[in-house]
Amino acid sequence: MIEVLLVRTSLSGLASRVTPRVTPRPAAAALLAIAVAAVGLGPAASPAAAATIPAGAGSYTDTRPAGTSGPTTNTGAPVTPKLTTAARDQPVPTNDWWSSLAFQRYGDNPYSTPMYGHPLTYQATSGGLEVGYPTTPAIVGDGRQYEYAHKADLTVGLSGLNSPDTKADAWSDWTVTPYWADGSRTFRATIGHGMPFVYAKGSGGDARITTDSAPTVFSDDGNVLGITVAGHHYALFAPTGSDWNVSGSTITAGLGSKDYFSLAVLPSTDALATYRKYAFSFVTGSEVDWQTTGGDVRATYSLTTEAKEGTERGTLQALYRHQWLHTTDALTPYTYVSPRGTMKVRESASFTTSQKNNGVVPALPASSGVDKARLTGYLDEVANASDPFSGASDTYWTGKALGRLAQLVPVADQIGETATRDKLLGLMKGRLQEWFTAGGASEFSYDKDWKTLTGYPASYGSDTELNDHHFHYSYYVYAAAIIAQYDQDWAADSAWGTMIKHLIRDTANPSRTDSAYPFLRGFDVYAGHSWASGHQGFAAGNNQESSSESINLSAGLVLWGAAMGDDSLRDLGSYLLTTESEAITQYWFDADEEVFPASYEYGTVGMVWGSGASYSTWWTANPEEIHGINVLPVTGGSLHLAREKAAIKRNIAEMERENGGPAQEWRDLLWEFEALSDPAAAKAKWDGANGNYTPEEGESKAHTYHWITTLDAVGAPDMTVSGDLPTSAVFSKGGTRTYTAHNHGSTARTVTFSDGKTLSVPARSTATSTGPGGSDPDPEEPEEPEEPGNPSTGNTFRLKTGGVLTTATTDAAGADTIASAGGVNRDGTPYSPAVYEVKQVNGTVSAGAATAFRLRVDAGTDVGLAAQVRVSYDLTGDGTFDRAETFRYFATDPVAGWEEYTQAAGVQAATGSLGELKNGTVRLEIWNALGNGTSQVQTGTDAAVLRIPYV
Repeated sequence: MIEVLLVRTSLSGLASRVTPRVTPRPAAAALLAIAVAAVGLGPAASPAAAATIPAGAGSYTDTRPAGTSGPTTNTGAPVTPKLTTAARDQPVPTNDWWSSLAFQRYGDNPYSTPMYGHPLTYQATSGGLEVGYPTTPAIVGDGRQYEYAHKADLTVGLSGLNSPDTKADAWSDWTVTPYWADGSRTFRATIGHGMPFVYAKGSGGDARITTDSAPTVFSDDGNVLGITVAGHHYALFAPTGSDWNVSGSTITAGLGSKDYFSLAVLPSTDALATYRKYAFSFVTGSEVDWQTTGGDVRATYSLTTEAKEGTERGTLQALYRHQWLHTTDALTPYTYVSPRGTMKVRESASFTTSQKNNGVVPALPASSGVDKARLTGYLDEVANASDPFSGASDTYWTGKALGRLAQLVPVADQIGETATRDKLLGLMKGRLQEWFTAGGASEFSYDKDWKTLTGYPASYGSDTELNDHHFHYSYYVYAAAIIAQYDQDWAADSAWGTMIKHLIRDTANPSRTDSAYPFLRGFDVYAGHSWASGHQGFAAGNNQESSSESINLSAGLVLWGAAMGDDSLRDLGSYLLTTESEAITQYWFDADEEVFPASYEYGTVGMVWGSGASYSTWWTANPEEIHGINVLPVTGGSLHLAREKAAIKRNIAEMERENGGPAQEWRDLLWEFEALSDPAAAKAKWDGANGNYTPEEGESKAHTYHWITTLDAVGAPDMTVSGDLPTSAVFSKGGTRTYTAHNHGSTARTVTFSDGKTLSVPARSTATSTGPGGSDPDPEEPEEPEEPGNPSTGNTFRLKTGGVLTTATTDAAGADTIASAGGVNRDGTPYSPAVYEVKQVNGTVSAGAATAFRLRVDAGTDVGLAAQVRVSYDLTGDGTFDRAETFRYFATDPVAGWEEYTQAAGVQAATGSLGELKNGTVRLEIWNALGNGTSQVQTGTDAAVLRIPYV
């Protein structure tokens, strides 16, 4: 439980976290991925054994500054990675879900702390691997924390095994193989995220399973045994010809000439036959591959396997909610319980997800809402401060100060304050160069044992525990990206770019072959988010508090990659940001209200743990900071939060309820957060304060004023539309969209948005335009006028009252009633739907595209309603629908006002196939899947749109 864990972490700097307004945290992820040369991150070789290593114009050391420390146990003793000989030369993952196997934080535990793979949990002991499947949540910590804590149902090992320690022997993107040896026996067990199997190999003893209580045998077929322990069903698989022997709580099987066996947790006893099929298809590795094209981010998650018996090479994988919401791959009916909500099982060695790219912009677009004189005054306050870095000395607080200045550079440039812009750039360059030059009061040091680069002065365990590197360095990368936008010479490898690349390789290395740094140290690709603790040495697993500072690193990668012409690194940033955005939406903010246990009273959490989540921070119980820690820093990378506007409203309401009123301490951050959903409400709070407040340490009045007044003028981000350039964004107010994009390249380009809008962006410039007929950013290069829509060829249709889908944009706005579900569950089957059709449609399927819609629905104050959509295609207009796609329902809130329902809810079921449309018919049906009341759907606006995947 976290209450106990906090005591155990007091030596890691927790005591310093009681300082008011401090913004700390502990931890992040790891493994191995591509070729360093391919992304231009520099040489992969480890640094030479010299005191100072040159890096372009900068340098770092391979010895720590006097009086400082590297990784230690909790008693302060130096510690090196616990690795087998076979793994010793590989960069060791830290900040992962299993890192306690390699990082012995507590001197009295040479095995591991609980590890949360989901659906299974694990803990290494002297006799083997404890395995559990927690299915009942506990609410602890005065109701602030929910957890599915590890409890062993059984322990898997070998007869007589008594190992003095456990080491990490092999690992891949989300799997790991721990190793035990006691002189007579050796034992390995491959485990991973989403894996219902444990694949075991051993020598020197029989396979042995020790159960927590006497098991109930529900199936016995020689080498295949089905048992129930603590209400959970397991299957045990020994080699063909072996036989399991049950004696009380001990189950053994001789391995004969073989060295392998496996076990699986079953979703039900009748699943045994399916799981038996894959019992000897041993997983040997895991790998994710990503790509960003045409405004979409696709990722494929693959397992490699080895057939120990027979020829079967497939397997079963349990997908997290953030994954199955965004896949159209077939799933089985099998599910598992997890702290992240329901996991759904796929019968395959791979699956693919697809999401709209969440764009990142250097600054919000220029708007009429900003008073230049007032903004100039606020900018001068920062640029002319006696100490723009507010006394910062360590990596974290220096980073915060760099981030504050970086946000103002493009703002000053936007209003023509070039002298202020250049002064801010000079301040940033000077401080970064101090850090990037070895031998001064601040420097970076490389640890050859842990394969990591640590900045000194360190803070919050970034040195002794390898915590938070992705948080701290995110600010350095982001600041460098802003500098590179204006001064590429400064960012060149021969100048200071090489040091930035070292920070990137330390925290988000895209290479699996780099011998100096592990693959994606700060990001768990299967969990969908980063972890913060370097050692993972907690009973609750690993943790992450400030998900938004993890996003800050991803946003920095997008901007740095774009500025340096490194599309591969830019696209890595897009993959990380888009993936983590959905994880934050589901696991920190519970936007769909489907993840947190029903008994948990909070609607958001400050920290996610392997075992669950907690309404808390590491340093305070102040609700403003619990909510704000997953918002800061507010940047052009924060726009993704606007995907779930209803969740933002609930979040702010909960904060004010717990706080006993509106925010006071971190009011600027929370105003900016609210502006992503309701700019007018945020503007009213800003106006009410009249500038009489103290900014949060990473904020400034200049940035907050620009952010809130701009969004009030152009509207909240419209996340239903994406551009084919990652540095683009769309905003919407009163039916008018504002499109913006920054082109870092040396030639002009046209950005195409998913609603068909195009925007011409000159080289190294930002362009902004409004919807159809909007003003052009460059009068000398006017945009091509958009052609009027034609129902037979256009691929974007508005809903029109009267049951019509049309490409016309001149119809009056209206609303139609959606009939009640009558108190019956209508999930998946249309019931008295509102139907909209367009006929005589011609088109060719667009490769890689998918059906998309944007609808606004309102259930008024009715409780428990849920709108659901089906889109059907009659390819030839003969009255038979050849393809039907049913999307998951959207649970409406009991608050009057429109809510957005989009295809992001995910496809629930699909039948048939798409093909060429020849005088075809397209139909959209919307009905209430749940509830006992009627609701409404908007018509005649750009918030009532269906886009079909045709050209």
